[in-house]
Parts: sequence; C-alpha cells; structure tokens
Amino acid sequence: MSESSSSPREKLRLALVGCGRISHLHAERVSADNRAVIVALFDPDPSAAQSLRSGVAKSAIVCSSLETLLEAQFDAAVVASPTHLHFEQAKVLMARGIPVLCEKPLARSRQEILDLIELSRNSGMLLSVAYQRRMSAAYRTIRGLVRSGKYGPVRAVVSHNVENWQSTIRGTWRNDPHMNPGGFVGDAGSHKIDAVFYVTGLLPAAVFARTDCCGSRVEIVASVSALLTDGVPLTMDFVGHAQHFSELLSVHCAQADLVLRDGDIWRASGSHSERVALAEADSNPITAFLDSMLNGAENVAPAECALPVFDFTQALLESARLGSSVVIG
Repeated sequence: MSESSSSPREKLRLALVGCGRISHLHAERVSADNRAVIVALFDPDPSAAQSLRSGVAKSAIVCSSLETLLEAQFDAAVVASPTHLHFEQAKVLMARGIPVLCEKPLARSRQEILDLIELSRNSGMLLSVAYQRRMSAAYRTIRGLVRSGKYGPVRAVVSHNVENWQSTIRGTWRNDPHMNPGGFVGDAGSHKIDAVFYVTGLLPAAVFARTDCCGSRVEIVASVSALLTDGVPLTMDFVGHAQHFSELLSVHCAQADLVLRDGDIWRASGSHSERVALAEADSNPITAFLDSMLNGAENVAPAECALPVFDFTQALLESARLGSSVVIG
C-alpha cells in the first residue's frame, strides 16, 4: 500500500499496471523525465513484466498479482492494461488513495466511467486519461486559435484519420470485441474523437455511421456524418488498414479555416493560406501527470473528458448496426 505522495523524497515512485507495448513508451517517458522512477510492475503475463524490467525499469519489482502490487510502496500508478480491466484496476487503486493515469478508453461502459468520475470527485484523488493530443503543442495551439473567438464561431469540422493499425492487432487483445469494443475507432480512434471536442469545445449531438471489420473481429474502418452542439456538422473517417499514418483536423470558422495536418497548422482566409507557428509547449501524458502531482498543474485530461468520447463511439457503433442516425441524449 502506498504512503502519502506528499512525503519528501528524491523521486516520485510509480507502479505500472500492464506491461504491453504502450507501457514501454510510458516507461521511456518516465526515465526521460527524471522526476519519477518505476518501482513496481504487474502484468498477468510475467514475461511481459520481465521484458519491461530488463529494459527501462531495471529497479522495479515484478508482482504476480494486483493484490501483491498493492503491498508495494509507491505514490501513483499508470494503468496500461487492456480496456476491459481499466475500471476495476483504477477503482481499486484510487480506493487505496493512489492517483492514477489510465490509458484510453477509460472504461467499457458509461456507468463505469460515471463511477470513476464520482470516485475522483468525492475523494479528490487525481485521475487522468492518457489522451495525448491534449498535451500536443500542435493541438493545444489550434485549440487556442479556435477558442480565442478571433475567427468567429465554428461552422463545420472535418477529421481524417488513417493508420496501418489492422496489421498490428493480429493475435492480440485488440482484435477481441469483448476486450476492445469499437476496434480502431474505440482504441486509437478515441484520441481523434477527443481531439475534436478538446479543440472546438463542442459536444456530440447526433451520429450516422457505417463501419466494416475488413476481415478482423473488430471494426477497422468507419465513415461518420455527425452533428455537434450548436448544429455544427462534423465529417469524420477512420481507415485502420491504410499504408501510412496521417491525421487531419480542419476547423472551419466564420472568418478563417484552421487546419492541423500531420503536426503542422495552417490558417486560410480568403484565397490566402499561411503556416502558423506553434505557440504552446509540447508534452505527453506522463509529463502532464507528474506536473499535476508535483506542481499542482491543471489536470488537462480529467475523467470527465472520457464521457463524450464514449457516448460518441457508442452512438457511432449503434448507428452502423441500425443503418440509421442516432441521437446522443
């Protein structure tokens, strides 16, 4: 069980729950930050935990169960296990007074998300979701431009997302609809859905969608026509069997188009288009989580932000099943 994170010590002690591919990235970021150290690891597959320990978490102990992990001494935890385990693991950790950074999606059901939101609010315990676009200099910059009001209200939004995702999921939990509901849309696509709401400040109102599993057990592609609050149309697509990685977010305001394409921002007005310099610092979920814990910085990805992403994703999947538009209540 952890001690209070307010106790003075040289580095913040982190536990890592789940030791798959994304955990190696988190561990590398912890190592690079130098304000924290990973002291405990747990994964149902001991070889996964041992592999991470032999890499960038050499001082960590490997625990055989979550219960054993809770007996270790640490200040905060990163939950990076398959989606269907997030709720129970985050709930148990927070009930022990342990702040949590949880990978996306936060949970499998709306009620689970609401329960975690309530637990965080009532306990005052930090719960952050690893929506990394919220920490990106490019997304933070375009958000500032859109939210400034300088270019007038948002009139339309377009989001284009392609990635060679399908080839990475064969034989993994991500190809199991029970563990990864929504496939590419629910997993990697959740970052892109959250980015739309984060940048514009708008929320989902209605969705019409078509999806295809393309030979996998989970959804690989989706084409979406949606309405956001204030009647703003959103056109969004997800192509999870593409041959390259690319993201485009185009926010069409009354006085200018603001476009984020593969990390670069462009502003178009009239017939003139110009590149916009990034005005915000770049960060990542680990750095932002440590900033909140150690410096009292704003939690830029609180549990509440997972709810509209979940509602939009579920409406999208329901619309594809029904072949009709779904209103988001």
